[in-house]
Amino acid sequence: MLQSRYFNSGKGERMEYRVFGKSKEKVSLLGFGAMRLPVINGSMEQIDEKTACAMIDYAVANGVNYFDTAYIYHEGKSEGFLAKALAKYPRGSYFLADKLPLWNTKTRKDAERIFAEQLSRCNTEYFDFYLLHAMSKDKLELVINLGLYDLLKDYQRQGKIRHLGFSFHDTTEVFERILNTYEWDFTQIQVNYLDWEVMDAKRLYELTVEKGVQCIIMEPVKGGALATLCPEACEILKKAQPDRSVASWAIRYAASLPNVLTVLSGMSTFEQVQDNIGTMTPFVPLSESERKTLDEAVDAYRKATTVPCTACRYCMDCPSGVDIPGVFKILNDYALIRDWDAARKAIKNMAPETRPENCTECGVCMEHCPQSIQIPEEMKKADRLFKELYHEKDS
Repeated sequence: MLQSRYFNSGKGERMEYRVFGKSKEKVSLLGFGAMRLPVINGSMEQIDEKTACAMIDYAVANGVNYFDTAYIYHEGKSEGFLAKALAKYPRGSYFLADKLPLWNTKTRKDAERIFAEQLSRCNTEYFDFYLLHAMSKDKLELVINLGLYDLLKDYQRQGKIRHLGFSFHDTTEVFERILNTYEWDFTQIQVNYLDWEVMDAKRLYELTVEKGVQCIIMEPVKGGALATLCPEACEILKKAQPDRSVASWAIRYAASLPNVLTVLSGMSTFEQVQDNIGTMTPFVPLSESERKTLDEAVDAYRKATTVPCTACRYCMDCPSGVDIPGVFKILNDYALIRDWDAARKAIKNMAPETRPENCTECGVCMEHCPQSIQIPEEMKKADRLFKELYHEKDS
C-alpha cells in the first residue's frame, strides 16, 4: 500500500500526498489536469488566463503539486499557459507531466522535434513525468518500429525525463502486453465507478498492482458525466452526504484505490477546484456502507438511462433480422459510459441486416418480451443514435 502524508494549508485543511515508488517524492492525491481549462467565447484555444491562473494559484496554496498537460490540449495552448501560470513557483516545488503525441509522430525525428518543442513551450529543462500518449495496439507497434522507448529512455538518462510512463486507451489484453514489453515507472489509466465493470477498468487496475507499477487516474468523473447522473441517483447520494457534491463520490472512489498515485481532474471552474480540494482535505476513503450507497445510486442511474433488456432473447428471432438484444447492449453501454468510439466500433461490427434501421415495427417481438419493452419505439431511438454515432461521423 502507498505511503501517505498530509499538507496543512494553514487553514486547518490537509491535502494527502502519496509517495512515488522508491523516489520518496510526495505527490498530491489530487492532480490538476490542464485539458479543460476555462475558455473565452467557447474557443478551446482562447484560455481564460486570469481565471485559470487564479484556479492554479488556489490549488497550489492548498497543496496540489501535480500538473498534467499535453501537446494537443487546448489546440496546443495548454503547455504554454501552464508554463506561465507556474512561473512564479520554484521549479522543484511541483511535478510537471507532459505527453508525446504519437499520432503526430511518423519518424524518430518527429519525436525529437516535438519533445524539444515541448520543453520550450513549458519553459523547463525537464519533465517530472513524461508519457507516451494514448497507447494502443497500433501505437505500440509504432513505438517499437521507431525505437521511441529507447529515445525516451535516453532522454531520461540525460535528466530531461525523470519518470517515464504511458497513458492508455485499448483492451486489457493490449494493456498487459504494453506493461510486459518495456519497463515502466508508472502508467495512466481511466478508472471510475461506471467503467470499473462495463469497460473492465477493474482488470486494468489489477494488472498495475500485479506488475508493481503505480497508476495515475484520468477521467474519474468521466468528463463530468458522474457529476450529474440522474435525479434518482443524485437523491440517493445527497441523502447520504448532504454537504458533499455528487462529483466527490467519483473522486473518492478512484482515490480509495491503494495503488493510485494521484487522481487527475480536468477542472474548468473555480468551484470545481474548491470542491475537489475539499474532497481531498482531508481525504477519507469510501467506507463499506458508502460503497453500498454508491451501488444503489448506480443501479438507479442504470434504470433511469437504459432499456431494461435482460438479453433473454425471447424476442428473437426477429422476422426482419434485427439483433434486438445486440442493439440494446450498444444502446445501454453508450447511455452509461458515453464512449463514442466504443459504440462506433460496436456498430461497425454489426452485420448491416441486424441494425435497427431494418425494424418494420411488426410488433412480433413485443408479444414475447417479459419486460414489456416498447421495442419498435426503442428501435427508432437506436436508429437515430446509430446514425448520429456512425453514419454521419463516417461521411
